[in-house]
Amino acid sequence: MFSGESLTTIDAKGRTSIPSKIRELLITAFGDDRFVITKASPVGFTDGGFGRGLSAYPLQEWRVIEKKILANEGGLSLTQLDGLKRLKLGPAQECSADKLGRVLIPPSLRLHAVLERDLVVVGMGNHFDIWSAEIYARVNAQDEQNFPQDSAALAALGI
Repeated sequence: MFSGESLTTIDAKGRTSIPSKIRELLITAFGDDRFVITKASPVGFTDGGFGRGLSAYPLQEWRVIEKKILANEGGLSLTQLDGLKRLKLGPAQECSADKLGRVLIPPSLRLHAVLERDLVVVGMGNHFDIWSAEIYARVNAQDEQNFPQDSAALAALGI
């Protein structure tokens, strides 16, 4: 479904362009251009810090995830479940692109992900992520360090 990396910017009002490929896929695959933006799962860095970005799910996909979280289908402890709700459900905002393909990123989410100028929109299969270009470069470097070399799991995936 969602794939590729696209470079874009965010303006002073917090508007950014959603790539046309993503907007078209929302309509063709889901029949709806609405999506939900929330905090992405944080990426731990070796220095102890975290890379923080945003995740955007088609509204239809988000509703399924939301129900699973609320029903605690993952069997999380109460502490873990409350943390997941605060990280994913609480900050979630429904959005859609305007006629120019722009979306307003809510201020609290912009602050969380440190979105100031240059951004990267990354296809992640059933959703897409939005990262500060600077943080995304660090996330990629960390991913390379964590990449499973000569892994049987990778071979099973055909990679």
